[in-house]
Amino acid sequence: MDVMGDKATLFETGRFVQPSDPEEIGGEARDETGQAADEAAEEVRRRLAAEAGDVEAKSVLGAMLLRRGDLDGAEPHLRAATAAGDRAAANNLGVLLHQRGYADEAAGWWRIAAVAGSAAAAHALGRHHRERGDEPAAEYWLRQSAEQGHVLGAYALADLLEHRGDAGAERWMRVAAERGHREAAYRLARALDRQAAQGSDGDNGVGPLEEAEQWYRQAAARGHRRAALHLGTILEKRGLLKEAGRWYLTSAKDGEARAACALGFLLRDAGDTESAAVWWLRAAQDGDGNAANALGALHAERGETQTAERWYRAAMDAGDVNGAHNLGLLCAEQGRTAQAEQWYRRAAYAGHREAANALAILLLQGGDTSGAEPWFSKAAEAGSVDAAFNLGILYAGRGLEAEALRYYERAAAAGHAEAALQVGIARLRAGDEPEAERHLRCAAGAGSAEAAYRLATVLDARRPPPPAHELGESTVHEKTECEEWYERAASQGHRRAQVRVGMMAAARGDVVEAARWYREAAETGSRNGAFNLGLLLAREGSEPEAAVWWTRAAEAGHGRAALRLALVYARRGELAEGQRWADRAVELGPEEVSERAARLRDALREELSA
Repeated sequence: MDVMGDKATLFETGRFVQPSDPEEIGGEARDETGQAADEAAEEVRRRLAAEAGDVEAKSVLGAMLLRRGDLDGAEPHLRAATAAGDRAAANNLGVLLHQRGYADEAAGWWRIAAVAGSAAAAHALGRHHRERGDEPAAEYWLRQSAEQGHVLGAYALADLLEHRGDAGAERWMRVAAERGHREAAYRLARALDRQAAQGSDGDNGVGPLEEAEQWYRQAAARGHRRAALHLGTILEKRGLLKEAGRWYLTSAKDGEARAACALGFLLRDAGDTESAAVWWLRAAQDGDGNAANALGALHAERGETQTAERWYRAAMDAGDVNGAHNLGLLCAEQGRTAQAEQWYRRAAYAGHREAANALAILLLQGGDTSGAEPWFSKAAEAGSVDAAFNLGILYAGRGLEAEALRYYERAAAAGHAEAALQVGIARLRAGDEPEAERHLRCAAGAGSAEAAYRLATVLDARRPPPPAHELGESTVHEKTECEEWYERAASQGHRRAQVRVGMMAAARGDVVEAARWYREAAETGSRNGAFNLGLLLAREGSEPEAAVWWTRAAEAGHGRAALRLALVYARRGELAEGQRWADRAVELGPEEVSERAARLRDALREELSA
């Protein structure tokens, strides 16, 4: 038992002297020597009074000696006071006997004191019965203690009720917390946290998360290190990083490894990797696997692979399965495929979904499709979005479009942009344009250039033809939504979108803008971009430069560019070169181009043979 003496009763009767206010002795707190001298003097006074037969003095003297650990000296005084009917002495005698190992005899004295009205004794007796497994008796005495206002009794009762799943536990936990019990405040905050996670509303007009924060704050202010950790987490989520850091620091200094780890991440995000490493090291040495992984990643970024591997192994030894996954990544980067597979398997068998996905990719790259599929499935079922997308690719490659679409839809629902694009394309093929548009918007909004382009084409197809403008009428152009999506895709390097934006600029008469987009597309390999740039340059009188771009387009398989080149060389009188490009245009098509190129080729042959 950790409570020795009915302190409330002793204070109320003035039988237990409280420390004097520092101001009463000249404004400076007494040092330990002065306190010891006062305690010794108090003991002498109590001893003299006890020898003179003062029951109260015997009780207080016994309590003083008990607190000091002098059981032999305390026992006769406590027994004498108990025999005279002092309930505080009976309680303390129970504590003494409990410390000596005489639990049943201790319980007898606690019962006497509790019946006489001692809340502390009722608490001690309740705990005794709980330790013996007699929960009904434990609840009875703990409730007696709690209802008398004993904070430890309220907490012990709440703990018992919570263990049984009794709804009344929160009420008594709250009572204990309100009376200053820091562990009760922490546990009440945890319970409110769970309520918030389940979407429950508070009973007092305050949300459970807000109330949880208040109790975490109270417990943390009283030195509860886990409460300080949770308070820091709440504040960090809210973006109050400085205050979060202060609570993490408080908790970390008290030995909470998770707080040291969290503080390290805060410092890293602030750019102070050196200080972050110090706290990660402290946490890792205390067995925090997450901190060990963070140290491993830090050393891996610096190219210190051996040190990184050592910390990843330490994380694994601490029970953090991420250590095995990270070891797999490290080995894969170094080309140590067999070892990478070994570590991925270890993490995957332990339930690490991204390791299962990585293992499947590794097997797929090695040609083991049948071995990869189960791991993709396992990872996808465990919630890996990438694995669901990869399964979609796998099934699509086998021509199993329905199965592929099912996994694409699962990944898309979790926010995977490329999966949403694939669903959008599939819906377009099926003629479900509204659903296709919805998925394309999701993918485009998440940054997919291809989705932005395809969304633009869907919207473009719905546009009414532009109205004819009368002479002198204003032609101010307002961008449509489809043009905005074309431009977004173009700015991300999508070549077809760049060509389309160039065409729209040319239609507005903005030759400079059109040329810029055509050139960007052409320089990254777009044959349509090269052809259109050639047309633009030719119209501007730069046919030689136009021919350069048409040549690039024709060599990439653009039939119209080949026909243009044939005409250019024919006009220059270079008939053989013209015939060569005409032949190329006939091969490339399309049909209309092939027909015109064939007529030109025949004419050039006649001219050459004449």
